[in-house]
Amino acid sequence: QVALQCPDELLADAAAVAARMEAATGAEMYVLGDTTYGSCCVDEVAAEHAGAEAVLHYGPACLSPCGKLPVLHIFGQQPLDIERCAEAFRELYPDRQSRVVVLNDVVYAHAMGELEQLLCSEYPNIVFSRVMCEDPPGPAPPGEVRQFGRQFLVKAPGGLQDCAMFYVGAEGLALTSFMLTWNCCPFSSFDPATGCGRHETLNVNRALMRRLYLVERARDARVVGILVGTLGVVGYLAVLQHLRELLRRAGKRSYMLAVGKPNPAKLANFLEVDIFVLVACAHNSLLDSSDFYRPVVTPYELELACNPAREWTGNYLTDFRDLLPGACTHIELPPAIPAAEAVPDISLITGELRATQLCDPLTSQLPPSTALACRDQTRALVEISPAASFLESRSWRGLEQQLGQTPVSKAVQGRRGIAIAYEDEGREQP
Repeated sequence: QVALQCPDELLADAAAVAARMEAATGAEMYVLGDTTYGSCCVDEVAAEHAGAEAVLHYGPACLSPCGKLPVLHIFGQQPLDIERCAEAFRELYPDRQSRVVVLNDVVYAHAMGELEQLLCSEYPNIVFSRVMCEDPPGPAPPGEVRQFGRQFLVKAPGGLQDCAMFYVGAEGLALTSFMLTWNCCPFSSFDPATGCGRHETLNVNRALMRRLYLVERARDARVVGILVGTLGVVGYLAVLQHLRELLRRAGKRSYMLAVGKPNPAKLANFLEVDIFVLVACAHNSLLDSSDFYRPVVTPYELELACNPAREWTGNYLTDFRDLLPGACTHIELPPAIPAAEAVPDISLITGELRATQLCDPLTSQLPPSTALACRDQTRALVEISPAASFLESRSWRGLEQQLGQTPVSKAVQGRRGIAIAYEDEGREQP
């Protein structure tokens, strides 16, 4: 039993592909009609519902590793004018000694070999990345970069800082993730659909300023919603536990929410949440939350806000696995201190005082949202959650049943018509 996962634009051909695969292999094929989260990720949850033993993933992929089912990626072969791409590269980099790393969207991986033959003879310092569907065993040798499912060797004396990046593919989440992660490198791109090459004019510093502003919002937040944006990427359970512990040590309340693909309408139902953190693959983590009622940050941004040992170094991390123990960028939480010894900090947004160190929850005083209060006639002591406190502060709390307080009556006919002009309403004379 094999599951076929296709993006929306390829679903029309999925039934025919499944029929030919069944005839050729004898395996029972299941077409996954809709993905639970992003289509670039392998939907292991839907595959397990069908009892699948393997997954065939078609189309663009983020190449995030999966831990439950074997996966075969079929990227497809989008057309690429290799001569025009090489000409655009020569226009963007007239110096033949330029140190350039060539990246590409996975749908153009089939043409990279021919492009490499055209350019390597002219540019001795050019480096082409290789697509990796699985992480190779063992640590990376010195100078080798393994990230985002790409592998390349940097021979420049100063590392990546001395290199430029050339991306073959359309503008999208993959390019944005590359530019934020390797923000020390100048980027250029070639769009095969338009046949145009350009220096990327997106102001990365401006994008980083927006992300750092969200870090400041996360420092001010008291209630954080942890959005589960993946159930298949290796390490998602570990990072969920890490974020919960980090928020608990920082004195913040957290709720874990599984809402599928997040959108403004879904997240607007949780008004008591001050900010959300999305645990997803590296491409889908950078969610533009400008249209959302509350901002959405990445796990790295939340750790910047809540872990005093994590300082901004200029390197941006979009893969949450880089925060887990064993990663080269992992930073342990510092020991907690008593609340009385915590040094307060001033918020740059609200101007209020806030704690900057991790406080010991056993020695710190309970915040007002966890105070004990008396309820009803039994005088029982219960703990008030932030959601309950937020509901009590609202002027309208929903319809009240008022059981036994209203007289019993038979159903009567109500108004008829549309809201702009009911039939029993008087009309004004002109």
